[in-house]
Order: sequence, then C-alpha cells, then structure tokens
Amino acid sequence: MEIPSLANLKKELSYLSESEIKDLLIELIKFSRDNKAYLFFKLYEKDQPGLFVELVKEDLLVEFEKVRVDHSYYAKKGIQSIRRKMNKLLKLSKNREDQVEVLLFFSEEMKERGFLKHRNPVIKNLYEIQKGKVEKLIEKLHEDLQYDYMNRLEEL
Repeated sequence: MEIPSLANLKKELSYLSESEIKDLLIELIKFSRDNKAYLFFKLYEKDQPGLFVELVKEDLLVEFEKVRVDHSYYAKKGIQSIRRKMNKLLKLSKNREDQVEVLLFFSEEMKERGFLKHRNPVIKNLYEIQKGKVEKLIEKLHEDLQYDYMNRLEEL
C-alpha cells in the first residue's frame, strides 16, 4: 500500500466538513498515546505556555525516582530509559526554549543524583551528548536567553 503525499492529504481534508474532521481527529487520538499528548499540548499551549515543560519535568522526576543509582549497570540502564522517554516527549514541542529547558533539567538531575560518580563511559557520553544538544539549541535562541542558558550550562 502506497501512502499519499502530505499535499494530497491536505487537499482531501479541505473537502471534509468540520464534523468529519473532528471525527477523524478523535480516531487519530485513539490510535496512540503520543497523538493524544501532542494534541493536548497543541490545544493548551496558547493558554498555558509553560505547561509542556512542567508536565515533562514531573514525568522525568518520577522516572528519576525509580532508578537505582547505587550500581553502575542499573544507573546506566535507568538513565538510558529516561533519555528515551525525554526524547520522545521533546518531539511534541517545536519550541526551542522548552527543549533547552528540558535538556538542562535532565542534565542537572543526572549530576545531582550521582549518575556521573560511576565513571561509566556510556553514562559520561550520554551526559556530554545532552550538553552538546543544549549548546546547539542555545545558539539558535535570542541573545538574552542565550546568556541565561549559557550560565546554567556552565554550571554543569
């Protein structure tokens, strides 16, 4: 089965009534949890701009609480799992400021909770990669925001 292009789908959607589009959206939302989360953030980000960052931080904190940091193997597996979840959630927001905020939060939590004390190369590389991502995103922000975020990044 060949999937039509985005342009064809847009054209077909223009022929549908509002109620038919709403029904399609509801079916799409039921299809996956990611679709539901994406629609939720898109609907409410205008009213509550910091909602995405708050919810993602809460989600990540819960995950950080579950991870055993006492052993290198469990710390590595746990932080990899958290990173996968974070990257999945970051796809829901195109706002660079939100992405920088979440990545900085992740790196700060890694440092505070003692993941780096294990001297595990996987954990260290993961930490350095996240810092590199933050640097690249900061370069694309406004100068005032760059200064604020660079100060936080230097603390890491």
